[in-house]
Amino acid sequence: MNIQGPALRLTIFIGETRQWRHRPLYHEIVHRAHQAGLAGASVIRGIEGYGVSDHIHTTRILSLSGDLPLEIIIVDSAEAIRAFLPQLEELVPEGLAVVEPVEVVRHAGRTVSPPERTGRTEEAEKTEGTS
Repeated sequence: MNIQGPALRLTIFIGETRQWRHRPLYHEIVHRAHQAGLAGASVIRGIEGYGVSDHIHTTRILSLSGDLPLEIIIVDSAEAIRAFLPQLEELVPEGLAVVEPVEVVRHAGRTVSPPERTGRTEEAEKTEGTS
């Protein structure tokens, strides 16, 4: 999907240790965004922050934190973002999510060429390289 022009940016702030059914919550959010066909999602780890708990989480060695802040950023059309919001209600009962208007000026991916076919299997090529 290629988007351009007016769009929405959904940013979700959670702690790194948050789980959803024994998996990292950020992983579940990204996979659900992908399944919903949203244009893209990125997870960014913060080096320091605090939220509702008022406890500062940091990477500084003297105050090691096991719960660094994460930002999950998703940009897509207003319709697509708004349609995705009910899933966040289920996944993120605590935390912060913001929606902001943005203008997409470039959204292009690179075209990936299929790998060259040599007629040999990958396993045979690996074996040949180690002989």
